[in-house]
Amino acid sequence: MSSELHSKANHSLKEIAVSFLQLVASGKVREAYQTYISSDFSHHNPYFRGDAESLMLAMEESQVQNPNKVLDVKRAIQDENIVVVHSHVQQNPEELGGAVVHIFRFKEDKIIELWDVGQPIPEDSPNENGMF
Repeated sequence: MSSELHSKANHSLKEIAVSFLQLVASGKVREAYQTYISSDFSHHNPYFRGDAESLMLAMEESQVQNPNKVLDVKRAIQDENIVVVHSHVQQNPEELGGAVVHIFRFKEDKIIELWDVGQPIPEDSPNENGMF
């Protein structure tokens, strides 16, 4: 594979990861899963069973409870078939929200594995640089 083709392939995985998150945040959870999730998908969120269906249902429930969710992607980084997306997520626009990192593992152009970690944004922080 030429470096130009390899570069285009890398870029597209980042786009897929971001598009998946944007669809989920906008309430199109099933569309996101049908479009981007592998049939062999597993995830590592400790609050839900590790299969695709359990996480999808939890994401749909979150959308019902938080219909005005805001996802602001700050950066996406790729290393071969792994994509990391660092975002500011607010369950509603009035709250501070949190910093969330999603780690995606791809098999070809489908998401086969997902990790997510989050940190709430404190009201008062001594760090003048902020979280983003």
